[in-house]
Amino acid sequence: MRQKFFFTKNKSNLLYLKMYFFQDSPRYITTKAGAPVGVKTSIQTVGENGPLLLQDVNFLDEISSFTRERIPERVVHAKGAGAFGYFEVTNDITKYCAAKVFETIGKRTPIAVRFSTVGGESGSADTVRDPRGFAVKFYTDDGNWDLVGNNTPIFFIRNAALFPSFVHTQKRNPATHLKDPDMFWDFLTLRPETTHQTIYHFGDRGIPDGYRHMNGYGSHTFKLVNAQGVAHWVKFHYKTNQGIKNLPADKAAELESTDPDYSIRDLYNAIGRGEYPSWTFYIQVMTMAQGETCKFNPFDMTKIWPHSEYPLIPVGKLVLNRNPKDYFAEVEQLAFNPANLVPGIEPSPDKMLQGRLLAYGDTHRHRLGANFLQIPVNCPYRVTIANYQRDGPQVMQHQEGCPNYFPNSFSGPQECPRAQRLQHKYNLSGDVDRYDNGQTEDNFSQATTLYTQVFDDAEKERCVANIVASLKNAAGFIQERAIKIFTQVHPDLGRKVALGLAPYKKYHANL
Repeated sequence: MRQKFFFTKNKSNLLYLKMYFFQDSPRYITTKAGAPVGVKTSIQTVGENGPLLLQDVNFLDEISSFTRERIPERVVHAKGAGAFGYFEVTNDITKYCAAKVFETIGKRTPIAVRFSTVGGESGSADTVRDPRGFAVKFYTDDGNWDLVGNNTPIFFIRNAALFPSFVHTQKRNPATHLKDPDMFWDFLTLRPETTHQTIYHFGDRGIPDGYRHMNGYGSHTFKLVNAQGVAHWVKFHYKTNQGIKNLPADKAAELESTDPDYSIRDLYNAIGRGEYPSWTFYIQVMTMAQGETCKFNPFDMTKIWPHSEYPLIPVGKLVLNRNPKDYFAEVEQLAFNPANLVPGIEPSPDKMLQGRLLAYGDTHRHRLGANFLQIPVNCPYRVTIANYQRDGPQVMQHQEGCPNYFPNSFSGPQECPRAQRLQHKYNLSGDVDRYDNGQTEDNFSQATTLYTQVFDDAEKERCVANIVASLKNAAGFIQERAIKIFTQVHPDLGRKVALGLAPYKKYHANL
């Protein structure tokens, strides 16, 4: 088989890189069972104009496959792009972590990465104002480690109990089947912990210029354990080496109609040209003692760890150098799960992370089947799978006569002393309750810092304009509540949002 690459143009005259395959000798069409197909262009019928026959097994094979070729799209992160490459260790962090992926400088580990928008459907535009998913699958010597994050170091909420409701506000109104600004802003203004991410979201980085020019973050707090069993809390960061670039709102709106697949095309073409995107991988580290005395909750996903107190420590680099060969097989079926951890890396008490440990695997079992980890792109192919799990739909990995129960006397796989040794032990105490500190927690100080110290004057003005452009379509009483929230961030922000909304007040009487 020979491969050839061509540049072609779409209906909007945009350049795309396309790959074609040419066979040195002809291949024959087959059914899924491998039988050759003699006639592909017609159904078997009784006479030239008669009804078709149920015995046309070639047609039944084709149509039954066609009617099942779409799987449920992801509930969130439905629209995305994927690529493959490697992670290379450049700095020694073994004093913090004993995971094999970090064990020696120069070590390379294969990776798969999927970028995505969050709220839109599979056919939505790439250039909407929306967080971007940035998920990395490391195919390590100890099995797969999935680092599932976004292009923002924070998130809208801190408690997984609110995640379904939050996502519903990003989707369509169940009555009108339209995107609903009242739903969106009603939730945001009723939950003040959303304020930090909301300011970030309506700033310049709310619309990245493609996937190559944005940072990635593990977002959650994790725990690293070293070979001596000493644990540290950690945050993961990956900084783009292509430089940060963002799209102005007007340019993004133009691309929504002229090139809705802008980010997918940009990533695919860059890799096809040999311009392999890369990111420098960092960690922030906090000791267990620092975690106990920290002035903010280090497991709160709505807050950052200040770099002045917890500086970035370089670890390595992520490089993407291969495009998918088949989008469905390698991107649509690519499944990430924060519960895919390896010895030396453990979860923290982060309530959002704790909820995701269940949710991701559960949704993949719904979308892809009980044995989704046996799909090639998800398979931990660098290790030999040995366990006591068997059978189920679409099982591909069989362990033959090995016992399916534990313990046993017949040479079945045993517990791993290294994994047991690296499991960090810690004490927990407290009253069992449902704690909702959404109103009492400090929800504004970091948002204030972002607006007053990180944004320059021009970005502040753009942030206000972006907020107004969205909020103007919400009901008047929701607008008033939003103004009060933004005033708590900074009086200047509240005043400017109120001024921007003034021309639209006549359309929204207070209720």
